[in-house]
Amino acid sequence: MDFVDIPWAHTIGDDEESALLNAVDCLETAFEALIDRREPIPEPSAPKRGQRVVIVPVVVAAKAALHNAMLAAGVRKADLTKRLNIAPTLADRLLSMRHQTRIEQIENALAALGQKLVVDVTQ
Repeated sequence: MDFVDIPWAHTIGDDEESALLNAVDCLETAFEALIDRREPIPEPSAPKRGQRVVIVPVVVAAKAALHNAMLAAGVRKADLTKRLNIAPTLADRLLSMRHQTRIEQIENALAALGQKLVVDVTQ
């Protein structure tokens, strides 16, 4: 499986279901690489007819938004720790795609950057 928005990321699976499960893990890994390189995580493009869509967990999407907001504001993790009055390890966890951060913590970090987290439910 290839990703339109991250062309260097690829994954496979024994069947479509396993390929989609692997796709989420692949995207999380790609997002972590972009965070390490301090590059923006691209917004998902609109799918074309018949194109498979990978939905990442809401916490992963929120962490991607936090990373992008930090880049846009020129804020590094050290700056975020000061703004939130948290330990550096907690800032690392806020941006780690593998850590099960509470959504409220990401929401607070975004608020410290002047951003508001909005969740939408669709069919």
